[in-house]
Amino acid sequence: IEIQGQTGLSKIAIGETLDNLINYVPKDKKTVIITDGNLKKYYQKQFPNWPIIETGTGEKNKTLETTEMIYRELVDLEMDRSCYIVGIGGGIVCDITGFAASTYMRGVRFGFVSTTLLSQVDASVGGKNGVNLDAYKNMVGVFCQPEFVICDPEMVPLSGLVTLESGPDRTRIRSAVVYTASRASATISSMVIRTAPVAMIR
Repeated sequence: IEIQGQTGLSKIAIGETLDNLINYVPKDKKTVIITDGNLKKYYQKQFPNWPIIETGTGEKNKTLETTEMIYRELVDLEMDRSCYIVGIGGGIVCDITGFAASTYMRGVRFGFVSTTLLSQVDASVGGKNGVNLDAYKNMVGVFCQPEFVICDPEMVPLSGLVTLESGPDRTRIRSAVVYTASRASATISSMVIRTAPVAMIR
C-alpha cells in the first residue's frame, strides 16, 4: 500500500518481516534504531547492526523529556541531517520516534517497524507524530509521513479475528485480520485510515 500525504509518500509493507528491514533503509545513511526495553530484549538479535536508543515502556514515557533524551543521544552518536531513524515498536514508540525525527535538525528521514495491530493501522499510518504535555494527550506534535511502515505479523501479540473500536477522536477500525504462524501474511477485509490533510491512499 502507498499513501501520498502532504509531506511525502509512505510505503506500507503488510506481511513484511523485521529480518528485511535493512532493505528499506538507504545503505549510505548513518542509521539509528529507537525502541523500548521489551522489544530490545526479545528482538535485538534480529536488528541490523545499528546503534540503539532505548526508551521506557508505557504512556508515561511519551513526553518531551523522552524526546530530549533522544535528541541528546543522537548528538552523542554524531548523527547529522543526513542520518536515518527507524522506530521499532507500537504506537508510543512510533509517535515518539516520528516526532523526534521530524524535529531533530529540522527534520531527518525515518521509517517504522510497527509491532502492534493498532499502531499498524493508526499511529504508524498517516503521519501523526507527537507526545503528551502533562495530562494533555498528543498536545505537542507534527504531521510528517514515515517513508515506510513494516507490518510484521509475527511480531503482533495476538491472532485470529479482531474487531477494534479505537475511540471517537481516532480512527475507527473494524477489520478482520488473519495472522498465520506458518507464513508472514495478513488478510485485511476492511480498513479505514485517517491520514493527514490532502492524503490519498493508492
